[in-house]
Amino acid sequence: MIVPEEDGGGHHGGMAGLENIEQPRTQPRTAAARWSPAVEDERAYKALELYGNPAEEEVSLPSLPESAALARRLAQVVVLRQWGLSPKMVEDTVLLVSELVGNAVRHTGARTFMLRMRRRRGWIRVEVRDPSRGLPCLMPVQEMDVSGRGLFLVDKLSDRWGVDLLPRGKTTWFEMRVGDR
Repeated sequence: MIVPEEDGGGHHGGMAGLENIEQPRTQPRTAAARWSPAVEDERAYKALELYGNPAEEEVSLPSLPESAALARRLAQVVVLRQWGLSPKMVEDTVLLVSELVGNAVRHTGARTFMLRMRRRRGWIRVEVRDPSRGLPCLMPVQEMDVSGRGLFLVDKLSDRWGVDLLPRGKTTWFEMRVGDR
């Protein structure tokens, strides 16, 4: 079950990472009233209720373009509310989760994928598992490229990342250092 995006008239074409970018509107007050942290928290907590907490167990999500937004919500509530990490860490984690989910949805042909988030002293780790054994590849990126930047971003923003082949599929993961209090 997907927690739907409210349609405010923007484009929702399923491009991972771009679903919530506001387009210019003729009535700016409509766009300004649309987003609030409380509403996002409410949607994130609803997603936790429906799908489970990826910090406690691996959660299964449908392999649909809309799942990128769902995975971002889950990551946001875990990193910000549960782990209490910085807004910059939340922003980077949410972006990279979206990229890994986008790859799983676009390139595996699977019906579902799994999301898992782990924290240990000094590190966070995010894993996306899918049933495909096809390996993702880090491609050279040009300034004007409009696609193919996912693993480039993962490579640049994470401290390390990789792919673990499994008997039935793979887990693509990234890790980032965090300053523990």
